[in-house]
Amino acid sequence: MKPKELQNLLALGEGFTTEFKRSGTSNLGREICAFANASGGVILLGVSDKGEVVGVGDHNKLKSAVQATARSAEPPIAVELESIGEVLCITVPAQNSKPYSFGGKFFIREGASSQQMSRDEIREFFYKEGLIQFDESPCEKFSLKNDLTEEMWDLFCRRAKIPKDMAPVTALNNLHLLGPDGRMTHAGAWLLAGDIRKFNISADVACALFMGTDKVKILDRRGFHSDVYSMIDETVAWILSKINVEYIIKHVKREERPELPEEALREAVVNALAHRDYRSTANVQVYIFKDRVEIVSPGGLPAGMTEADLGIKSIPRNPLLFAMLYRMEAVEHIGSGIKRIRSLCREYNVAAPCLEVSDHWFTVSFPRPGEQKNKTTTITEPERQPGTKLGLSRDQVEVMRNCLNASAIGELMAVLGRTNRTKFRDRVLTPLLNAGLVEMTIPDKPRSSKQQYQLTPIGRQILSQQDQDQT
Repeated sequence: MKPKELQNLLALGEGFTTEFKRSGTSNLGREICAFANASGGVILLGVSDKGEVVGVGDHNKLKSAVQATARSAEPPIAVELESIGEVLCITVPAQNSKPYSFGGKFFIREGASSQQMSRDEIREFFYKEGLIQFDESPCEKFSLKNDLTEEMWDLFCRRAKIPKDMAPVTALNNLHLLGPDGRMTHAGAWLLAGDIRKFNISADVACALFMGTDKVKILDRRGFHSDVYSMIDETVAWILSKINVEYIIKHVKREERPELPEEALREAVVNALAHRDYRSTANVQVYIFKDRVEIVSPGGLPAGMTEADLGIKSIPRNPLLFAMLYRMEAVEHIGSGIKRIRSLCREYNVAAPCLEVSDHWFTVSFPRPGEQKNKTTTITEPERQPGTKLGLSRDQVEVMRNCLNASAIGELMAVLGRTNRTKFRDRVLTPLLNAGLVEMTIPDKPRSSKQQYQLTPIGRQILSQQDQDQT
């Protein structure tokens, strides 16, 4: 440091990265520790609180004492010492082994002073630095007895590929979703939640469709608050239902092309839910405007990542949750997030999304293609087969007639005298759903016990044409 640089520091006064100390090493350990736990700083020995140079003597002896103080921290802190006239300059570079303690206590820089951290502040510091993973911590609100329902466990087993004969506690222990004390981790609670808000009040997803390019007029609003895996499917389905989709029905099959690539949207939603900060009081937000689709996640970038790293490397904020989503095949490629989204958009011939990063938010904004007409449906009459109309089997036509009023799958099977639910679903019902002729009354919960099926407007048109052909 040159004398001129010292004068500049003195002129600026004490601050977040600068501390003045008149003499000696009293309380010096806490100052060095506080700077090490922050972004580094400079301590000037031989300067009064008012910025006046009073000087210190025997710099060599003082340097040894300072080095001994820095080395007695846990872990030892590297410092740089330099004499500038009568002032001894102690530089604490940014450190890589946070957190640091001195005398068994943790200190942090707050404004122009160093303060001892409370237990909650230490915990928050550890989370911020990525030294404690919140998703691995115990969820006090989750009760294995009351919250782990048989229905949710069966669904989780299918998703996570857990053998049917394995006891829940055994499986959860092996997957590290139960902590050493037998309590459910937050990751486990989020994946097994009937309503995730019971365990994290703001862990849900809020969606809104706006008329123009700002948030003045809302056309539609939806919220999803089941388990994380289900929220991914529900959120993507909602987005697809609100953006433009071109599709052609031909041979009782529907070819769809949303204006934005579905897999890129899904990847962005997965990232938002997998990497968000679940300690935040904000939720994941999805906004659809006339010109863009925004997916906003609370928490900013995880510790250890910078904007320059986006698309190059991945550091999960919730590694246990992320690993489970990978096991459940909600995540296709570990670490590919932003890179894969960009690649999917390029292959789909649409603009790559814009990324906005701040300390507390991460936003992925997909530009929507230029002005388009609303959803367009082109119906081309399929080839006719003997005994059928418009390529539909007799059973499918009968099911469609019974879907003029909403009906449960059991009722539809009874009409045809079917007893094998899987075959009925695969050969009769699913093709009608895929063709857009029949729809679920509860699309957000496909496996709901209250699920029923009804004709879509296109289905009514096809059925009417079918009946006309028969007369």
